[in-house]
Amino acid sequence: MNIFKQFYKSIYSPKDIALFRFQGIGKTILYVFFLTFISILPSVIYMSTALSSGIDSARTIIEDKAPDFSIKNGVLSAKTKVPVTIDKDDFTIIIDPTGVISDADVENEGNAFALLKNEFVLSSGGRIDTYPYSMLEGLHITKDDFLHFTDKISSMKGIIIPVVSLLIYLLSSASSFIEVSVLALFGLAIKNLLGRKLNYRQLWRMAAYSETLPTVFFTVMAAMKTSVPNSFVINWFVAIIVLALAINEMPKPKKAS
Repeated sequence: MNIFKQFYKSIYSPKDIALFRFQGIGKTILYVFFLTFISILPSVIYMSTALSSGIDSARTIIEDKAPDFSIKNGVLSAKTKVPVTIDKDDFTIIIDPTGVISDADVENEGNAFALLKNEFVLSSGGRIDTYPYSMLEGLHITKDDFLHFTDKISSMKGIIIPVVSLLIYLLSSASSFIEVSVLALFGLAIKNLLGRKLNYRQLWRMAAYSETLPTVFFTVMAAMKTSVPNSFVINWFVAIIVLALAINEMPKPKKAS
């Protein structure tokens, strides 16, 4: 069965997920990479669009409407006592030296980037990425430096977008493998409760395919730019339920007479 047919069947068929436990580990690893690629597509597309169309707008907005600011010793300071929010078309810029605005507030804005008190936040396509200023030791940036930086980014978009997309993919892949491994540990407890005979390697394969349904759901929501409350809990709940249903499809071992 090819990877696309497996993808389709894994959306709705716990019985097929149970059968996938016999396949080679290499094919399952390839499937995890494939599923990760599907999951990041909306984020990469929106990120690319936001970066391409937003840099020039961001430069104009910051130059004309943003207060003077500086980032030094990992902390943002600005000539304002309240957060500044600037909207332009489908893009939002936030400057908050007060610490009032959180990552979640930025995510709710849709396509946005924010200079918060201790970190830079980029939100696009339902995905949010945060970068603490403290990551760059000795960082000292002023408004003029930032404007100069946006000019450089604009001239390097053709390089930056593929590199950032690849970085997102690699980090997301690592996260996916960790998630599948943890889900397989839940599978060990579930198979004991249901009285099924499975080893961890088989459960790992089943766990990989059990991630398909929540991945498809959240990918569609991201494509629609729809934020899902409690997405972390929902993702794990659905994946565990699908895995439990797949384990339940296994025949119970016969008792010795």
